[in-house]
Amino acid sequence: MKLYIRTSYTQDKIDELRKYFDDIVYEPWTDTGERYYEDEMLKKLLEIKPDVVVTELDRITEKVLSGYDGLKFIGDCRATPANIEVDACTKHKVPILCTPGRNSQAVAEMVVGLLLTQMRNIIPATNWIKEGKWVKGTTPYYTWMGNELYGKEVGFVGMGAIAKIVANILEAFGCKISFYDPFLESFKNYKKKDLNAIFKDSDIVTIHVPVIDSTHKMIKKEHFDLMKPTSIFVNVSRTWMVDMDAFYDTMKNKKIAAAITDVLDEEPPTEEALKIGKLDNVLLTPHICGATFEVANHQTDIINDRIIKFLEKKDLDKIVYNKEALQ
Repeated sequence: MKLYIRTSYTQDKIDELRKYFDDIVYEPWTDTGERYYEDEMLKKLLEIKPDVVVTELDRITEKVLSGYDGLKFIGDCRATPANIEVDACTKHKVPILCTPGRNSQAVAEMVVGLLLTQMRNIIPATNWIKEGKWVKGTTPYYTWMGNELYGKEVGFVGMGAIAKIVANILEAFGCKISFYDPFLESFKNYKKKDLNAIFKDSDIVTIHVPVIDSTHKMIKKEHFDLMKPTSIFVNVSRTWMVDMDAFYDTMKNKKIAAAITDVLDEEPPTEEALKIGKLDNVLLTPHICGATFEVANHQTDIINDRIIKFLEKKDLDKIVYNKEALQ
């Protein structure tokens, strides 16, 4: 069998797969330059003729699968296969293996870093220095006084892999942790609350829920209206679950102290999508919370484990994203 790898891979993990593949072609997107869209992807598959492709960004669509029918399965180094037309894979009987949790640590650390950045006024304070405003007679100690994490109640909407790591880190800062999650009855000593209580009681509300039908625009105006005027809203997940008009109105009218977001409605953003990030009480980053060099190590560990299990026909019901493709 031939394997075509389109994502960053460690050499030891490539070597581990040589037991299962006669030929491995390694062309990560980091070398070839960004992703392949469907026409480029189809052309490469017809040229290389792999039995399996491991990707991360490349678009695999109905057009690709109709044009090349040689794939036995696909490995996608993402938590969910947002770059792949899942229905098309199921139709063509091509199972998809994903890498949930590959960047959980990266995202969690960044969330805490962004909270510290916002709460301690790090960006405006450093800009203030660079702009030459620290002159005799100014008092930066008072000008840029911020807030501590200690003692703050952090309410999690969703208590999955990333949220659990964030909560664990914030516990070390002395934060009180509460959560809303209809799929989790209890976790550690954290207090489970309903969604309204999370928004009403928390000093910080952070969103960590999946993109599924039931989460679409689950965060509404009524929830923002419950928040304390001193509170912070954090979303490093997706805009799918937030009513962005209500979010924009909340921030434009300064109903809460600040917001942190790593995601926009469109990326790269249109002028309309970017308007939320232009507000001075919103800390916006360009969807980089999961971007660390170490993610390549995590994702290769996870995808290799799943590829080997798939080839050895183990735990298929647990590792295949589109289980219908197995029927």
